[in-house]
Amino acid sequence: MKKMKQMVLPKYFKEIDGEIWLIEDERENMKLSYRVKEILSVSKSIFQQVSIIDTYDFGRCLVLDGVIQTTQIDGFIYNEMISHVPLLTHKNPKNVLIIGGGDCGVAKELSKYSTVDRIDMVEIDELVVQESIKSLPEISGDVHKDSRIRFIFEDGVKYIKDKKEEYDIAIIDSSDPIGPAEVLFSEGFYVDLKKSIKEDGLMVCQSQSPVFHKDILIKTQNILKKHYPIVNTYKAVVPSYPGGMWSFTLASLKYNPLEACVENLSKDTKYINKEIFRSAFNLPSFIREYLE
Repeated sequence: MKKMKQMVLPKYFKEIDGEIWLIEDERENMKLSYRVKEILSVSKSIFQQVSIIDTYDFGRCLVLDGVIQTTQIDGFIYNEMISHVPLLTHKNPKNVLIIGGGDCGVAKELSKYSTVDRIDMVEIDELVVQESIKSLPEISGDVHKDSRIRFIFEDGVKYIKDKKEEYDIAIIDSSDPIGPAEVLFSEGFYVDLKKSIKEDGLMVCQSQSPVFHKDILIKTQNILKKHYPIVNTYKAVVPSYPGGMWSFTLASLKYNPLEACVENLSKDTKYINKEIFRSAFNLPSFIREYLE
């Protein structure tokens, strides 16, 4: 507590009855509150405020501008689902592009496959990577020691517009569609991204909560259906995310995730398994209704 009081706390931290709480302003009608054991660091990059905190229920968390991005307790769920699903869908993935992914969790999951030759991680904010490697090793792993992983600290939009490489898989691991991440949900971005994907390539993005952000999910699927012959939305339960249920949308030029060889799934996972992989594409009726 002493350490906390010595800091000038950002506005999203509040002291209530002698305890520090993170108040996440999710939407106009909903705020999420987390009791904090310790604020480990608060840093400011030119893009955003980066905090690492230790909470009572979710362990250590990465917080960007007051919004939790990943946690020790459930961060592996999101990272496994956005990584292993596209990797198993593609028949022979060698080169993978990550746009975003500053906590390094996606890179860690991809590195579990020896068949992958190169992982290019394009993250606009180097500070997020530095803080995650230093304070969230359960999430980032030893990615900084893996020679296959190339860190590119650059605007992902600019990177793909320059079309420097062609990839088998592109993973868009963005934060919420506000601030620097907003453009990552636009049609122009997806059109440019397709030019960086090989003829049999595929991409996947997180498409927000199917409960609270269904407009974003619908928009994402509609855009991708205009440019890819195979588009599938799948889901996972991530307790620290608003509403619990989260969606991902995979768009492929050739391979169908429903025909993926799940036997190749890494054995080093905590959430995804063969059954979860298949069932993730079985959407609840209310989601099917507004996507069809």
